[in-house]
Amino acid sequence: MDVDTETESLIRLLRESDAVRFGEFELAHGGTSDYYIDKYVFETDPASLSAIADAFTARLGDGKLAGVALGAVPLAAATSVAAGRPYVIVRKAAKSHGTGNRIEGSLDDDQRVVVLEDITTTGQSALDAVQALRAAGAVVDRVLVVVDREEGARELLAEHGVELDPLVTASALLDDRQTGES
Repeated sequence: MDVDTETESLIRLLRESDAVRFGEFELAHGGTSDYYIDKYVFETDPASLSAIADAFTARLGDGKLAGVALGAVPLAAATSVAAGRPYVIVRKAAKSHGTGNRIEGSLDDDQRVVVLEDITTTGQSALDAVQALRAAGAVVDRVLVVVDREEGARELLAEHGVELDPLVTASALLDDRQTGES
């Protein structure tokens, strides 16, 4: 598999931070897997978080940032600082108290938004965020993700006119040849 230097560097950081684990794991969507990518490990490691923010910044294009709560909020905050761009937070559901918002932060009608996500498997969480943003008047056609597990997210999002742009794919992350291991 041919991957670029930026991808190789991110793979190394994810592995060195012990974000990639092997065993039997239940995933959020209910399936099981023989590997797990612990987003909280790489999102709380300053070197990994900084590298991810820089990689996202290089791919942003136009638009405000949106982080899917809870996992992608640190990614959105770090990328906001790196890119000098504001962001909004998309909750899984509207709050039952206070303002009752589902979208936290300032969002204008017809504003272009790029959704940031930590890990995609089926893509349902990212799609839910896209739909919430669209319902609030935003224009959303891209999701940037740290790791795509390559289990249907790209296809699901494409059905809704959204491009999935992963920094790393699971096949690249799990390919031992890229890290020099045997």
